[in-house]
Amino acid sequence: MEDKNRVIIFDTTLRDGEQSPGASMNVNEKVRLAGRLEKLGVDVIEAGFPAASQGDFDAVAAVAQRCRKTGVAGLCRTSKADIDQAWGAISKAVKPRIHTFIATSDIHMEYKLKMSRDQVIAATIEAVRYARTLCGDVEFSAEDGSRSDRDFLCKVFSAAIGAGATTLNLPDTVGYAVPEEFSQLVAYVIAHTENIHKAVLSIHCHNDLGLATANTLAALNAGARQAEVTINGIGERAGNTSLEEVVMALHTRPNFFDLYTSIVTEQIVPASRLVTMITGMAVQPNKAIVGANAFAHEAGIHQDGVLKNPMTYEIMKPEVVGLSRNRMVLGKHSGRHALRSRLEEMGYLISDDEINTLFASFKDLADRKKHVVDEDLEALVAEAILRTPETFALEYLHVSAGNTVYPSATVKLRVHDKLVQGAEFGNGPIDATFNAISKLTGSKAELARFMVSALTGGTDAQGEVTVRLKENGLQAVGKGADPDIITASAKAFINGLNRLEYLKANPLHSSHTDIYD
Repeated sequence: MEDKNRVIIFDTTLRDGEQSPGASMNVNEKVRLAGRLEKLGVDVIEAGFPAASQGDFDAVAAVAQRCRKTGVAGLCRTSKADIDQAWGAISKAVKPRIHTFIATSDIHMEYKLKMSRDQVIAATIEAVRYARTLCGDVEFSAEDGSRSDRDFLCKVFSAAIGAGATTLNLPDTVGYAVPEEFSQLVAYVIAHTENIHKAVLSIHCHNDLGLATANTLAALNAGARQAEVTINGIGERAGNTSLEEVVMALHTRPNFFDLYTSIVTEQIVPASRLVTMITGMAVQPNKAIVGANAFAHEAGIHQDGVLKNPMTYEIMKPEVVGLSRNRMVLGKHSGRHALRSRLEEMGYLISDDEINTLFASFKDLADRKKHVVDEDLEALVAEAILRTPETFALEYLHVSAGNTVYPSATVKLRVHDKLVQGAEFGNGPIDATFNAISKLTGSKAELARFMVSALTGGTDAQGEVTVRLKENGLQAVGKGADPDIITASAKAFINGLNRLEYLKANPLHSSHTDIYD
């Protein structure tokens, strides 16, 4: 890497982020999100684990063909079969990268791999050397690197460089490290790894102790030059390092870090919102950079200061991360051009066919609401465009409830293009609706989570419902929005069932695959 002050942003939202329970994405969702990540300016997109399943292979291949500027990486273990699968999926990318890994900590080698140190080094050399015969850009990761013996870690990295690795990744796989310790480890690796100048040193941190961003920044300050991150910090267990936090820390404190990225910061919030829509994983209000309260001020002293000079309590301008203070409020008299213009300002690239679908939904909502604001538009995008292919579709819903009535719901669904209808009772109107839908679809899914939120203020606000469903070891998130909260609940439940059906037909990760995180 020629510029020693530039940090490469390696986004693994589509791979490690997708390993969050219930966050699985279908091919269309991965491709759409990859397009957003490319517009955001990430350097490399890790699109998945091609050897995990045919579904994952197809998704990685689709992303590789979609991206015209951004590098696309496929993850694989140190086996020839895995490497072949990864290369098969990414070979048509403009900038393909094979990312291979093996564990290097004593506990992983003894209990998981059942391999000696010499065997791990031999496997590393063989895998990297073979990967280089296929691809000029090869990344090697030492799984559980933060808990590995330092000298052995340097020895493995030296072997990987000798075999042709262009990037070396040092993961804090279980979120065990603390900043000072991690920065010392990075400095030690740089000082004691032979030919380290021939490769870029990367870090990949998890947030089990809430230190992922702090560890990443400490490592960058110590000399690492690639950060592996996810949008909104999603990922297994407590998540990964948050892209927006690392990028904006470097952007806001250049006097301290003297480092920069290629990220278009104005695209951060649109990317965050798209990830939330696709995964159904809401961002906590006090989340740094992209949380609803990140630029909100309630205390009187704070409000007074911000009105006089925003920089009294805001260390960055909201516009820098893609938040607009000026909102265009649309209504039933607004046309296609106004709708498309506002969606583009919000960061959505909408095709002619999609705008036609959206416009019909927009008009229907505008007839029921006086004003349609950004949150409503985002819900429409999720509703009309980001939907999983529908096995089940809601045609009709009627509920009866009250303090003197036993709640019941009559539902008509389209199931595999055939109309079916039925009615059920429940403890409340939503329970009755779910019971009726479950009976008509034959679903045995368990409702693991049910969450309701208002998209905006006012009595005419759309209600947004998020559900998490479980069935036979599979998990799926469903989302629905409507001014009628019972209808929104039905939409969310059906969306979740459709996602479960998709996962049954297109398993993203086979159960035997040991995926590095």
